[in-house]
Amino acid sequence: MTGAATIEVLVVDDHAVLRRGVIAFLEALEGVTIAGEAGDGQEALDRLGQMAVQGELPDVALMDLHMPGMDGISATSEIVRQFPAVKVVILTSFSETERLNAALEAGASGYVLKDAGPAELDTALRAAVRDEVYLDAAVAGKLTRQMRAPASGLGVLTDREKEVLVLVAQGRSNQDIADELYISERTARSHVSHVLTKLRVTSRTQAALVAVKEGLVRPS
Repeated sequence: MTGAATIEVLVVDDHAVLRRGVIAFLEALEGVTIAGEAGDGQEALDRLGQMAVQGELPDVALMDLHMPGMDGISATSEIVRQFPAVKVVILTSFSETERLNAALEAGASGYVLKDAGPAELDTALRAAVRDEVYLDAAVAGKLTRQMRAPASGLGVLTDREKEVLVLVAQGRSNQDIADELYISERTARSHVSHVLTKLRVTSRTQAALVAVKEGLVRPS
């Protein structure tokens, strides 16, 4: 990217080894510098708060999704709210469209899978700083197919929502679901709400009955 503006990136990933690998990967890209690193969403917010005081906010936060404590979706939402000048690009191994939708709803400017090549990651970062949205081709393809062929029955639920429905049918609370799936309680509550809406039911008990009727869980 000769002649392109330098992009400063905050790398957020709870796995130290993977985080160091991502940093090494980014350092090999021309015009990209590492502004810092964080091990989870809350640490990322704390780091950004410190950077803001010093007037040194990065251009992009490169965000993992699956992290203990504050997950990537919740962190993205908070970064967009508290530090609107910082763009968030998701870097994850999860290709499910429900995660993509959640990330975009939270305000992410990009969604890239961890098997992406250097050119693709560079493109995603530069699209973000131009206030554009970049989506991994494989995930975008899934989303397009889903929009063209809407499902019915349990098929209206994403894989993650089916996981949530199973836990609802087991009588688990929102906090239990959050702990089981390593997501925030807020995200769990949102998933439950989406499940009820998609199944056109008004209570968790009714949703549980649907799960039993459809064979997703055995009657207790």
